[in-house]
Amino acid sequence: MYNAEFWFAILAFSVLMYVILDGFDLGLGILYPWFKSPQERGLMMSSIAHVWDGNETWLVFGGVILFAAFPKAYAMLLSGVYLPVIVMLLALVMRGAAFEYRFKSTTSTVWWDRAFALGSSTAAFCQGFILGTVVDGKVVDGKIIQGDVIAASGPGLSLFPVLTGFAVMAGYALLGCGWMMIKKTPDMQIRAAKLAQMLTVIVLVSFIGVSLYSVLTNPLIWQRWFSWPNVLLLSPLPLLAMTLGGWLYLHCGYLAKTIKPGQTPTIYRLPFILTVLLFMLGFAGLWIGMHPYLIPGQLTLYDALAPKSSLSFVFYGVVALLPVILIYTFYGYRVFGGKAEAISQLR
Repeated sequence: MYNAEFWFAILAFSVLMYVILDGFDLGLGILYPWFKSPQERGLMMSSIAHVWDGNETWLVFGGVILFAAFPKAYAMLLSGVYLPVIVMLLALVMRGAAFEYRFKSTTSTVWWDRAFALGSSTAAFCQGFILGTVVDGKVVDGKIIQGDVIAASGPGLSLFPVLTGFAVMAGYALLGCGWMMIKKTPDMQIRAAKLAQMLTVIVLVSFIGVSLYSVLTNPLIWQRWFSWPNVLLLSPLPLLAMTLGGWLYLHCGYLAKTIKPGQTPTIYRLPFILTVLLFMLGFAGLWIGMHPYLIPGQLTLYDALAPKSSLSFVFYGVVALLPVILIYTFYGYRVFGGKAEAISQLR
C-alpha cells in the first residue's frame, strides 16, 4: 500500500474510466449542433440520463486519489490551473441543470438544449486544456509559465493547450458517435457513422500533432521514445493506433452505406470499442513518455507520494469504495443496455 506505482495505477485507472465513460456523454452534447430535431436531442439526452451522474463519480474519485496519495502534485498542479478547473466544474453544473430541467420544460427546452451543448463542450475543452498544460510542462511552483489562462489575451498564451483542448473535444465527440451507434435509431446511426469518419481523421491528426510536439520540445520524452532499443519496442504503439484509426474510418464508412433508414434498430458496438482502444493507446503513450513524472521534468510520483500514515488511511477507503463503484457502474450499464427511448415514452 506504500508503493508509488500502486497509487499511480489507481489514479490512472480512475482517470481512464472517467475519460471513457463521461467522455461519450460529453461527446453527445458536443454533437448536438448536428442533430436539430427536439425529438432527436431528447433521445440523445435520455440515452445517458441514467448514467451521466455515475460517470462523473470517477472524476471525484480520481481527484481524491490525487489529493490523498500525491498531495504535492495536487497542490502544484491545481494552483496553476485553478481557472480552467473552476470553469470546467461550472460547465458540469450547467449540464446537470440541463438534465434536470430539459424534460420538464415546455417553453424553455431550446435553452436547456443550449446549456447542455455549451456545458459539454466547455467541460471537454477545459479538460484538454489542463492536459495540454501538464504535458507542455509549464506548471512550476503552482504557476503556469506559459499559457496562463488569466492572461489569455497576452503574448504568453501557449497554443499547445488550446489545441489539446479542441483535440479532446473531437475525441469525446467520436466516443459520442460510438455510443449513438449502440443506442440510437437507424437514421441517427447513419449520421453518427458519417460524423465518426470525419472525427476519426481529426483525432488521428491530433495524435500525430501532440506526439510530434511532445518529442520535439521535451528531451525526456525524445530520449524515452527514440533511444535504442526503446524505439524498436515502442514503435508498435503508434502503428497500432494508426491501424485502429484506419479500421474505424473504414468500418464507419461501411455502416453509413449499409444501414437503411427505417429498418429495425441494430446494435453496432465495434465503433465504440475501437474508439476506446484508441484512447487507451493514447494513455499508454502518455504514460510511457512521462513516467515517472506527474509533472514532466519537475515532480516525480515518488517525490509527490504522501506519508505512510496517510496512505494507510486512504488504502482502506479505496478497498471499500472501488469495488462498490465498479459494481454499480457495470450493473447500471447492464440494466440499461438496450436501445434508448425518449423520457416521455419511459413515463
